[in-house]
Amino acid sequence: MSDLNQAYHYCRKLIEEHSKTFSRAFMLLPKQQKKAVWAIYAFCRRVDDIVDEGVEPKKGLEVFADEFDAFMEGKLALNDPCWLALDDVFRNFSIDSEPYYAMIEGQRMDLYPHIIRTKDDLLHYCYHVASTVGLMLLPVIAPRQITSLKQGAIELGYAMQLTNILRDIGEDMEIDRIYLPQELMEKYGYTFVDLKEKKVNKPFIHMWEELASEAEIYYDRAMDTLKAYPLYSRTPVGGAAKMYRAILKKVRKNGYQVFNHRHFVTDQEKQQIIAKMQ
Repeated sequence: MSDLNQAYHYCRKLIEEHSKTFSRAFMLLPKQQKKAVWAIYAFCRRVDDIVDEGVEPKKGLEVFADEFDAFMEGKLALNDPCWLALDDVFRNFSIDSEPYYAMIEGQRMDLYPHIIRTKDDLLHYCYHVASTVGLMLLPVIAPRQITSLKQGAIELGYAMQLTNILRDIGEDMEIDRIYLPQELMEKYGYTFVDLKEKKVNKPFIHMWEELASEAEIYYDRAMDTLKAYPLYSRTPVGGAAKMYRAILKKVRKNGYQVFNHRHFVTDQEKQQIIAKMQ
């Protein structure tokens, strides 16, 4: 097995281990596109792990940012399988580096947190950590439709990250991350004390549902663009969107218990979603 094949194999293992949703959805792509998705996911996974699990995350993120600068300048030794695979992607597709830089900036937002006052503040964050992923993928999965699909990709990122936030309120709070906009908490009379006490009451449910409704709108808008994707990309993109969207239904079904319960879509349910897309 060549070094490049080994590098892609390494990236494939990362996505299979850490994101069964994306792994299952994008396994239906043609081989070259599928491998590119693995490499792009590996980039995102690495920068995310530095921030969430690194011993010195601030230092680690800046080292990673410097490495990406060197990568873009052609000065980075490609000894790491993630960089080697990503270099091959950049050589074979017309990649825009902007969303990669924006993703790194999004991770800085978690390391140097500021108060999320409004829903616009929240969407600004969602763009950097999630919409950027869609923008990274467009040159791979829809190379001739990048301009026309850009807004839909951004909105799908909004929807997916809002879903993550609504699912992970409890887990995020445990590491002192609060993504619920202050104005929304004030609107429904849900306090930070309520949040710390893990109260699931009517104000919480109303607040949760307002953000969920925003996510649903963005899912609908993104799905309206699905027919503009090449045939080989429609099932992967639509499947990923529907798998994520199903998490919202899971939370509702389980009584909005986001503080002590992890909500997920089962492998069988994912299989059914993909089957219906084909």
